[in-house]
Amino acid sequence: MTASQELDRAVRGELDSLVDLYQDLHAHPELSFAEHRTAATVARHAASYGYDVTSGVGRTGVVAVLDHGEGPTVLLRADFDALPVTERTGLPYASRTEGVMHACGHDLHVTCLLGALKLLADARERWRGRIVAVFQPAEEVGEGARAMIDDGLFDRFGTPDVVLGQHVAPLPTGMVACHAGPAFAATDSLKVVMYGKGAHGSRPETSVDPVVMAAATVMRLQTVVSREVPAGETAVLTVGSLRAGTVDNIIPDEAELRLSIRTYDEDIRARMRAAVERIVRGEALVAGAEREPEFTALDAFPVLVNDEAAVARTMGAVAGVLGDGQVIDPGPVTGSEDVGLFGTAAKAPVCYWLFGGCDAEVYAAAAAGGTLDRDVPSNHSPLFAPLAAPAVTTGVTAMTAAALEWLGRPGGTAESI
Repeated sequence: MTASQELDRAVRGELDSLVDLYQDLHAHPELSFAEHRTAATVARHAASYGYDVTSGVGRTGVVAVLDHGEGPTVLLRADFDALPVTERTGLPYASRTEGVMHACGHDLHVTCLLGALKLLADARERWRGRIVAVFQPAEEVGEGARAMIDDGLFDRFGTPDVVLGQHVAPLPTGMVACHAGPAFAATDSLKVVMYGKGAHGSRPETSVDPVVMAAATVMRLQTVVSREVPAGETAVLTVGSLRAGTVDNIIPDEAELRLSIRTYDEDIRARMRAAVERIVRGEALVAGAEREPEFTALDAFPVLVNDEAAVARTMGAVAGVLGDGQVIDPGPVTGSEDVGLFGTAAKAPVCYWLFGGCDAEVYAAAAAGGTLDRDVPSNHSPLFAPLAAPAVTTGVTAMTAAALEWLGRPGGTAESI
């Protein structure tokens, strides 16, 4: 039996229980820093596999450690917070919490890491070293990794030699995608409040209308990327929320915008932030606002840089079990992630990859028809629903193979399990 076949058999032996776990986590989503049930579930499972478990790291984070002789320390990371999204998948295990959903697949990340921990614990005669499994809260708000680091993560559990992690994506199941270098964008999220002067809807001449002011600002912001960012650079600016007023016949006093900026280059990042502030202040001035707009920084994620050597080594091992054609380079991803903070703080290389959660046949049909955007829901959609068993299989296989590649192996091969 080859190493790939052996790993496949081990994953399939745990698959039913892992799918049950995934569906339970999916049905009980919890928002950032409120993941108490999830954390307890993680701790219970990891402890049952023989790991030394510590809860409450970085508020609601969980760390599971397995020492097995002299060798490298490998950090395996999964995030576990959900989003304020109302689920519309229609699944029998859909969210039971109104207005909260695992729309980004963090429930799947947890399931796959726990599955990998079980396989690694069962096969500890094949490796040497120290596994530090980090179950991180509050990734969606960009605070969880920093909270765990500030809570003494590395002083308490050791400094890793490598940081490994993965994220489900709208790719075919069985596929893994990883880009070396700047791989996930930096994000700066802002709340902007624009102040006007309220009035009766029948007498707009007595007002300074913040609705018009905000609308003009949104339109003007669309020119930042197209007119101020060089064509060879990548940047995204999205206004995701605009709130103003309460009824149709009252001109309100203020309007609030929430927006995100995504970039890969620090100079472009600074240029984008400066342009946003200039445009907002300019529109307020043109409108005759008597009060300056207010800017509040919300989430902030640095650029996630995948170490080139770590990517080559890790993806080589993953391709060895999934097949060479199943590992691709997707190019830079405009999504953002705070997992890179672990590598920066530990001065360790990071390898972070995507794995597929979409039915391969559905994906192929949508790709052939040019309807991927319509027929394959992406992360953060209320319709996002990874195909449970195949996605779990892919994620557990990839994480286990990656971990084994970095752990010491007494007489084994990189692919043994």
